[in-house]
Amino acid sequence: MALKEAKGRKAEEKPVSSVQERDFKGHVYNVTTETGNVFVENVLVHNSGGLGTPPHLRVEPGMIHRSNGGVLFLDEIATLSMKSQQELLTAMQQKSYSITGQSEMSSGAMTRTEPVPCNFVLVAAGNYEDLKRIHPALRSRIRGYGYEIYINLDMPDTEEGREKIAQFVAQEVKKDAKIPHFSKEAVESIVFEARRRAGRKNKLTLKLRDLGGLVRAAGDIAKEKSHKFVEPQDVLEAKMIAKTLEQQMVSKMLEEKKEYEVFLFEGSAVGRVNGLAVSGDGDAGLILPLEAEVAPAASRSEGKIIATGKLGEIAKEAVQNVSALIKKLSGKDISSYDIHIQFLQTYSGVEGDSASVSVATAVVSAIEQIPVKQSLAMTGSLSIRGEVLPVGGITAKVTAAIQAGFKEVIIPFSNMDDIVLPKGQLSKIKIIPVKTLSDVLDNAFVSSQKKSQFLASLKKLFNIGIPPVIKEKLDNALVKPAD
Repeated sequence: MALKEAKGRKAEEKPVSSVQERDFKGHVYNVTTETGNVFVENVLVHNSGGLGTPPHLRVEPGMIHRSNGGVLFLDEIATLSMKSQQELLTAMQQKSYSITGQSEMSSGAMTRTEPVPCNFVLVAAGNYEDLKRIHPALRSRIRGYGYEIYINLDMPDTEEGREKIAQFVAQEVKKDAKIPHFSKEAVESIVFEARRRAGRKNKLTLKLRDLGGLVRAAGDIAKEKSHKFVEPQDVLEAKMIAKTLEQQMVSKMLEEKKEYEVFLFEGSAVGRVNGLAVSGDGDAGLILPLEAEVAPAASRSEGKIIATGKLGEIAKEAVQNVSALIKKLSGKDISSYDIHIQFLQTYSGVEGDSASVSVATAVVSAIEQIPVKQSLAMTGSLSIRGEVLPVGGITAKVTAAIQAGFKEVIIPFSNMDDIVLPKGQLSKIKIIPVKTLSDVLDNAFVSSQKKSQFLASLKKLFNIGIPPVIKEKLDNALVKPAD
């Protein structure tokens, strides 16, 4: 009976043939068919994708298809899998690519369309060290049909460069729209910070995202204090509270190591040196204490230099170079001894060669039994001829030495102009620039007759077998600094 009534009502309904005849004007009527798009009242209507379209047949264009006729920007391109990079290369070459994919409702069924146009200009970005993870064929097309551009991390510290930093500060204030503008002195504080973060003499950093964070943090502090303008003190407080995670962790590590005497900052000790290092991003300095000990060789054939502390490849090579230099400096037959070098509590490992000077000082101290000042920290790379070479992150390293409470710090002579710190901080520590290992040992060893005798013999060893021109240069470099 109910079925008959339903059929009767359906028969009485008037078919809809125009908008004027619709009972509910303004409503949208979905049209779904199994074949796709249809014509309704001579108008092409897109399939709504209702129950009539299986989930695995519904396609969604990707970014390469949406970029057709325009620009496709890929940041961190090296994070793409090799398969995805190959597909990107195919799309670039053929200028068309099928839309493929599957739905979670399709029970694993895959859909693939006919090739869809994707003629675009590719702009890709990434870090220099990630180049090895870019598909060789893709990079070849980029070089062949486009350009590779290395973006500078810094710019010259000129009047024009400083004006650009000031303009950047004003732009950040305007963009934020909630913080006050900066006074002239506060802008100069930001310029000083840009100089410090560059890590190179006569340069200003171009890592503007990090610098912008400092601008906003200083603005928030000034706003909280109801200042009309951001002042230098606000910038200083912002630097204290807006530290990176690495800087915060380093501060805690310094407190713990100092509390448990992992490193000493007063007195003297044989074979023990306070080295300096930096975190992975180069913005936070670390104290790198190490010890050296001489013991009878375990092998009858020859002695070995054994280093522990999760050393990286470059650090291992640096230790090997130092071992060759030690054999010359000692003037002794060390083939019957093993020299053990330990980097204390280096859980994250040691990489780079900036600990070369520290290693050499610790080993010579252990062999000659000459104490090393523990109120002193040091950093520097060392050539096999005993020349001290420049290193990176010098400002962060000196800052760490100041925070740890050291009275003196030895740095390469070439890095002297790279230190960018306020006068108040620089007054807390004596900076000793050195050119050779002889300079290092002269300042690091505790004064004694044994020290004087060793340094005198050291100069003779350096001069043996060296051409006259180089010998003259070394004689000029090996000038004993004032105590």
